[in-house]
Amino acid sequence: MNTPRWHAHVTSSVVVGCAALVLTAVGPAAQAHPRHPAPPRDPARQTLAAHDGWASYGTGTTGGAAADAEHVYTVTTWAGFKAALAAGGGAPKIIKVKGTIDAVSEGCAALAAPGYDFDAYLAKYSPEKWGLDTDLSAEPADSPEGLRRVSAADQDKTVKADVPANTTIIGVGRNAGFKGASLQIKAVDNVIVRNLTFESPVDCFPQWDPTDGSTGNWNSEYDTAVVYGSTHVWLDHNTFTDGSHPDSAAPTYFGMLYQQHDGELDIVRGADHVTASWNVFTEHDKTILIGNSDSESTAVGDRGHLKVTFHHNLFSHLVERAPRVRFGQVDSYNNHFVANGDYAYSFGIGKESQLVAEHNAFTLPAGVSAAKALKKWSEAPVTAADNQVNGKPVDLIAVHNAEIPGETLRSGAGWTPTLRTEVDRTRAVPAIVDHGAGAGRLR
Repeated sequence: MNTPRWHAHVTSSVVVGCAALVLTAVGPAAQAHPRHPAPPRDPARQTLAAHDGWASYGTGTTGGAAADAEHVYTVTTWAGFKAALAAGGGAPKIIKVKGTIDAVSEGCAALAAPGYDFDAYLAKYSPEKWGLDTDLSAEPADSPEGLRRVSAADQDKTVKADVPANTTIIGVGRNAGFKGASLQIKAVDNVIVRNLTFESPVDCFPQWDPTDGSTGNWNSEYDTAVVYGSTHVWLDHNTFTDGSHPDSAAPTYFGMLYQQHDGELDIVRGADHVTASWNVFTEHDKTILIGNSDSESTAVGDRGHLKVTFHHNLFSHLVERAPRVRFGQVDSYNNHFVANGDYAYSFGIGKESQLVAEHNAFTLPAGVSAAKALKKWSEAPVTAADNQVNGKPVDLIAVHNAEIPGETLRSGAGWTPTLRTEVDRTRAVPAIVDHGAGAGRLR
């Protein structure tokens, strides 16, 4: 294994444009550390460096680097992107995205079933009229809820895109990405997603559930990206944001926020060997979920899996789940967490999780305690060493236990990460990450 090298210098970001197509694949052994790249070449041919997080384990992650010229696609529309995903008969492929592609360019109205009327939906299912004791699952097809279900099914088919194995999806230049799309990386191996800005999907047809909590709640669908039962996935230099539809601008109905967003990234159902590096996750509520349920039926497939590495990511102005972890061995190091007044927590300690959170930096506003960095959902050990809050070393477990005694955490996750390349000094992390993370900043 490589021995982590410590350094405190700050490097400026250099944007790498798309060079001429190189038809020879570059294997992991030839790949330099992301901060010190090899001579310029098409970044679409780059593969994950050896020892760079869990996605480098075993066979490593090469995506579509071995694609021949016939399986390199440049797309500018949602239909073109979906066609490129489906083409090629299973051969390695590279999909280059130019500009911003809108998955719902015609708007929500184009997805609504004939006869669907939101005002009628509100009128029929208001708590004053419907109550809070009965859910809407038995509503017939011609009811407002039935028409909502049909509309939602149309959106589901429209915005989801299935990513095949041995694929690289990469943005060209600084301004490439997707709006309203949901990438489905399901039951495949060897996928790379880089240099893309994702504006979170907006659920056009959230469901009202009167029985959710004591006052009912709105529930939405469509994660920005889902890694579901897949292996060897590298997400690098992307930006995930709510963009033009932040929750702060959402209305309230029945006294509850009309929630139109789900997660930015879910890693679930036995997914394994994932590295998320140099991404920006910003302006979102429930951000990243690793392991989607405590249930024993789900646990059977999740135990021994959900191995994920997060490094050099910027988590900015989020509410919670950065990430929330169940079952997995998760290594989170050299990330920068920037909170505002809506901050609930960063790391969620869930069932049978083994989280290692080291060498991270937190920038918290006045009045927000470092005790909120960790949140205990279930009894599970955690390692949290060499973290800093507002430039000062803080024992996150100790301060959590001192200020939140009802959620006492145990120290010591029971394993030591070895799949790391360079580990930056914690005091240098904010400057390094803030200058290098996100789409348009490939180095």
